[in-house]
Amino acid sequence: MYKYAARARIVDLVVITVAVATALIVRFGYHLTHTLGRFSWPAIFVAGAIVVWWFGMLRITQSSDRRVLGSGPNEYSRVLTSSVTTFGVFAIVDQLMALSVARGFLAIAFPLGTALLLLSRWSMRRYLVSMRRSRKYLERVLIMGGVRSARPLIDRLEASPELGFEVVGLCVPVEKPTDPEIIESCGRLIPVFGDFSDARSAVALSGATTVAVTSAEVLGHSAMRELSWDLDDMDVEMLVSPGVTDVAGPRMMVRPVAGLPLLHIDKPAYEGANRFLKSAFDRSATAVLLILLSPVMLACAIAIKLSSPGPVFYRGERVGLGNEPFPMWKFRSMVVGADAQRQMLAGQSQGNGVLFKMADDPRVTRVGKFLRKYSLDELPQLFNVMGGSMSLVGPRPPLREEVETYDHVVTRRMLVRPGITGLWQVSGRSDLSWEESVRLDLSYVENWSIMQDILILWRTAKAVVSRDGAY
Repeated sequence: MYKYAARARIVDLVVITVAVATALIVRFGYHLTHTLGRFSWPAIFVAGAIVVWWFGMLRITQSSDRRVLGSGPNEYSRVLTSSVTTFGVFAIVDQLMALSVARGFLAIAFPLGTALLLLSRWSMRRYLVSMRRSRKYLERVLIMGGVRSARPLIDRLEASPELGFEVVGLCVPVEKPTDPEIIESCGRLIPVFGDFSDARSAVALSGATTVAVTSAEVLGHSAMRELSWDLDDMDVEMLVSPGVTDVAGPRMMVRPVAGLPLLHIDKPAYEGANRFLKSAFDRSATAVLLILLSPVMLACAIAIKLSSPGPVFYRGERVGLGNEPFPMWKFRSMVVGADAQRQMLAGQSQGNGVLFKMADDPRVTRVGKFLRKYSLDELPQLFNVMGGSMSLVGPRPPLREEVETYDHVVTRRMLVRPGITGLWQVSGRSDLSWEESVRLDLSYVENWSIMQDILILWRTAKAVVSRDGAY
């Protein structure tokens, strides 16, 4: 990952240079002797200063830290923050000192450079994910903890190599177990390198680059401190599992109290200003989508009307924010009276135990199959978003009978508006188990952010084109 991080920094510098140079040429042509501002500074000097400052901000925000690369929305957020800060500071300095630098030049360089940076990071991330699935660019992790506490982490990391970790061994609180089957994960045996006292030798033998502690309470405060000291001179990072799941980094902050590092977890950010921000984003983005997709929606409506008798739209009851029911609109993809036939087909359901799903549902019309394949039947839900009963991104909108089976854990899905798309949509759709669908919805509710919504919308477009799990 050190080489990959270095490569990311080189790409950042090249992208910034290209963007600023392009803005310079577009604005002033190839006259490199052109001067800017009241001090008549050479344009190429100003461009160079912007490149250096921009690249420096990317380093200051640690956007190319190997712990951030490929980690999700956080990487893109840091790139965006760096870009906004660069030009925000430059604009303030320009105003305070009356430099009068050409605004047209900045108006081209800023959006172009930001877009190219995000695009380059996205491209590199696709490459990184493909390499990680080939078991390359992985951090080698030695886990220190009991089998019970370590197994969830081992299973998650082994099942998802794109997360960037490969478990290479385990140190347990007791002597090495005689039965290796207790640490088998995804068809692979995880070797045990003794107990906690063997940490240094275990790191050397396993070639670990990271040590993850899952049984901090067993290890004890003194031993944890000594372990961190031991790892200092071995160029090995130390991770400590806090014992909470599906809580994103922005909600967590370490607060030292009486010499003890305590993990402070903020409340989920879906109230107050954040809810207003999400609503404003939903409505503005939806208005644009309705304008762009209106010809497609008109074509769908005509095709439905000509192919089978019945209304163009289907109106079904769903349960939304605060367990309040609302009418959800879709293009009709089934024959009239399909709801009445559902009970007769219940025994043929291929869903996940709670949801009714059939790959070859006889109630679906010929046009309906096409609409469902590309998720075109869900386009009228944009009107629900404009009306405030749904969001572009959120948990899947449930039926009333589904909500009646929810326990207190699943009920947290109802703390935000349901969405046209969500983590469930881009992670398998109909092929997910009920438990995995719930986990993804709860993870979204607990860790909502605008950047995450944008990434989910992007991944939704890819999922719709690939038609994964759609039927």
